[in-house]
Amino acid sequence: MVAEAKGSNVSSLELINFPGGHQTFELAMKFCYGMNFEITTFDVARLRCAAEYLEMTEEYREQNLISRTDIYLNEIVFQSLQKSVEVLSTCEMLPPDTVDEIEISNGCVEAIAMNACKEQLVSGLSKLDCDGKSEELKEDCVAWWVEDLSVLRIDYFQRVICAMGRMGVRSDSIIASLMHYAQSSLKGIGKCQFWNPSRTNSSPTSVEKDQRIIVETLVSLMPTDKSSSIPLTFLFGMLKMAIMLGATIPCRLELERRIALRLEMVSLDDLLIPSLQSGDSLFDVDTVHRLLVNFLQRVEEEETEDYGYESDGFCSSGHGSLLKVGQLIDAYLAEIAPDPYLSLQKFIALIEILPDYARVIDDGLYRAVDIYLKAHPALTEQECKKLCKLIDCQKLSEEACNHAAQNDRLPLQMVVQVLYFEQLRLKNALSGSSGDGLLSQRISSGVPSAAMSPRDNYASLRRENRELKLEISRMRVRLSELEKEQMFMKQGIIDKAGNGRTFLTSLSKGIGRIAIFSSQGGGKRQKSGRKSRGSEGKTGRSRRYSVS
Repeated sequence: MVAEAKGSNVSSLELINFPGGHQTFELAMKFCYGMNFEITTFDVARLRCAAEYLEMTEEYREQNLISRTDIYLNEIVFQSLQKSVEVLSTCEMLPPDTVDEIEISNGCVEAIAMNACKEQLVSGLSKLDCDGKSEELKEDCVAWWVEDLSVLRIDYFQRVICAMGRMGVRSDSIIASLMHYAQSSLKGIGKCQFWNPSRTNSSPTSVEKDQRIIVETLVSLMPTDKSSSIPLTFLFGMLKMAIMLGATIPCRLELERRIALRLEMVSLDDLLIPSLQSGDSLFDVDTVHRLLVNFLQRVEEEETEDYGYESDGFCSSGHGSLLKVGQLIDAYLAEIAPDPYLSLQKFIALIEILPDYARVIDDGLYRAVDIYLKAHPALTEQECKKLCKLIDCQKLSEEACNHAAQNDRLPLQMVVQVLYFEQLRLKNALSGSSGDGLLSQRISSGVPSAAMSPRDNYASLRRENRELKLEISRMRVRLSELEKEQMFMKQGIIDKAGNGRTFLTSLSKGIGRIAIFSSQGGGKRQKSGRKSRGSEGKTGRSRRYSVS
């Protein structure tokens, strides 16, 4: 540089963009003048880049700085997973072009993946020994290096995980690495940020942009093989972060798809996702609706693949999952029903999306509708009728019918319908009818015709099979109700012998004492009770049914 400088009076030289700064230049000068110093994982990458910058090759001296740093990298660093991670983390402070050109970062990435595979083979026997032991010991056996990877920048972490996937590192180790990286790098996202109205109106900060990139990258790195099982709590946590940070639509849809695959295992607390839209409902109902759409598509695809008769007993796995999801959604509806900002359209959409055979009884749905009617007294008569039509009065238990018959919030038509079916049920119970006529009537509608195509025949048979399963489930519920009725009958006979009361009077009062939907209401039902919804009757006695 002195020889190339113009003029003979050169007093100073400037080394522009020298990698590692003045501290690395000082180490390079010590090497030139024969001063001893120790090469460490903290400075070997900087020294290698500085040696490349200063052209310290074998052409000028044997065992020059380039050669010495390469030997340290190959013999010391690349043989250890931990040392490779330490060196790779220091590359973040160096010029990326220089690091990639001399392939320090690539060498560290490949070394980390290769050493992880070696650790996996060595710990194979230890993993087998951990199968019957505690969960804490299992986690130690999965991979001890997951914490080390959390110090890497997200782009380097992504390269390491991709290399591990190519080399065959187990999915459980990769999932553990993703979870630990998310926990360590996404700190500071609290629940208070969900309810900060000023945040939604302002542009995202640099920290939020970095966090959004981390969320999107981690989602893209999740294993795709069916054998890998990512904890649902982690998926929901990532989904809430993706919504709050404004992640891309493909990122959120991928998380929703993964959750929908195991929706029957989800808890109610997981579904209570806060909404970020100002003036909207308190909970993100749209996301739950999309989860249900994906879940129903999965169930339909599974049933389509099983072309032919099912031979797995009365209830298939798909139908059992659907029943669990039906109970979950009924509980979710009851939880969000008190929200004064929840629109009727969204509430009805969540009810209608589930098919009829997803609910054996409609008690949970009736409870959610009753809570919604109490929290929204401004609904019109037509809106109340539209909402209550979604309840199948034939699928209500005796306890729910007893409460509905005295519920002033329900439309008069529904109350009459409930009383009719309750009277019909009592008549069948007294006559000993088991409901075979109704069952045969439902089955006759699903008999396949010879004029149908094979695909239509299969669809009809599958529909008939679902109806059979539903009727069997209902008969089991009905059997338990008949056992209760038998107890009341015996009590009625005893009371009749004691004080002369009729059997029907005793039976009626016995049904009124059912405990689950306990309701006490006096006086006759007035036609104007719909207008005075939720208020006390003229008799002065208040309703005691609690919807909380």
